[in-house]
Formats: sequence, structure tokens, C-alpha cells
Amino acid sequence: MKAEQIAGMIDHTLLSAVSTEAEIIRICSEAKQYGFATVCVNPYWVPLASKELKGSSVGLTTVIGFPLGASRTENKAAEATDAIQAGATEIDMVLNIGELKSGHTDAVKRDIEAVVAACRGKAAVKVIIETCYLTDEEKKQAALLCKEAGADFVKTSTGFGTGGATVEDVALIRHVVGPDMGIKASGGVRDLDIALKLIQAGATRLGASSSIAIVTGGVGQGY
Repeated sequence: MKAEQIAGMIDHTLLSAVSTEAEIIRICSEAKQYGFATVCVNPYWVPLASKELKGSSVGLTTVIGFPLGASRTENKAAEATDAIQAGATEIDMVLNIGELKSGHTDAVKRDIEAVVAACRGKAAVKVIIETCYLTDEEKKQAALLCKEAGADFVKTSTGFGTGGATVEDVALIRHVVGPDMGIKASGGVRDLDIALKLIQAGATRLGASSSIAIVTGGVGQGY
């Protein structure tokens, strides 16, 4: 797989609490230069990123209920609506992990469905299931709920948990959701070798702050 093909699968990510205006502008410039799929930023920075990306083919991802997933469903849906109005084209929401581990699958599904409904026809929805906190059975259950609720992607990780994407988790999710649903591998994707292994396992999108290192053959740091 060529570097430009991989670039088109990457959400170039900056979600640090100390991200500055200058850094947001920089990653937007980098995304346009390298042809990344989207820039992924916190909701506050969506208007600025939208302005910087205007006229380009680069999409704009933001995160909802991030990073814990424990926001009220109504707040997640409202946050998604606001982000879309500000220019977001893709929404990465965090699944309600506590409700999943409580066995309240109906509540988890309703939570996802509310955001899917808010985004319908306006933005793709990726659901972060935070695999590092789940058993394999919970991962399967979470992935199936994402599919049933109408999400476009299952995403592995926030990058703020105790672990990131693994080849094994991506393969497990792919087995559950089938060949057509998107899978975003994120957290710890720092070089080309890891990226290729995740893609081979079934990932169709990568979330990374080491995006340039991935497409140029280096080794990055961070998310």
C-alpha cells in the first residue's frame, strides 16, 4: 500500500488539553499537504479548523462525550448538532462504558441512536468503545450495538485510556460487524508497520497524531 493511500485513511489528530490556536492551524495545514482524510480536534476548535480547511478535500472530525462517554445522552446529541453546525463532517462519540459494563445494553444502544439521529445526512458517526476497559465478550457486544444503532464506524480507543488499538481487537471487531462497516483504529498508531498491520486486520480508518511519521516511514510520539 502506497503512502498516499494510507494518508487518505488517517484522521490527523490533536486532542491535547493544551492544544493552542497555532497548533490547530498547523495540523490543518499538514492535513492539506499530505492528503489526510480528516483533522480530528476537540469541539471548541471546530470553527477554527473549519475555516482553515475550507476549500480543501480534508474532512473535519470532532469528539463527543469525550473521553469518558458518561455525558447524558441529550447532551451528546446536542453537542453533535452544535459541532455539525460549526463545520464538523464526522463525529467520534464515546460509548457509555459504564452502562455497557452494567449490562444495560438498551441504554447503550439508545445513546448511540440519539447521536446517529442528530447526525443523519450531515455527518458520519464513529463510536469509540474504549477496548482497553472491556472483556472480549464486551467488545463483541459493543461492536454489535454500534452496528444495530446505525453508526458508520466502530472506533477502538480514545487514546486517553490504559491502552490503544491492537491488531487482535481490530480483527475481533471486523469478525463481529462484517465486511462493510468502518473500523477506526486509534491510540498508539505511531509508525507505518503498525498502521499496515491494523489495516490488514480490518481497519478502514486510523486515528493518529503521528500521521506524518506513518506516511514518511518514521516513528512518532503521542496519540
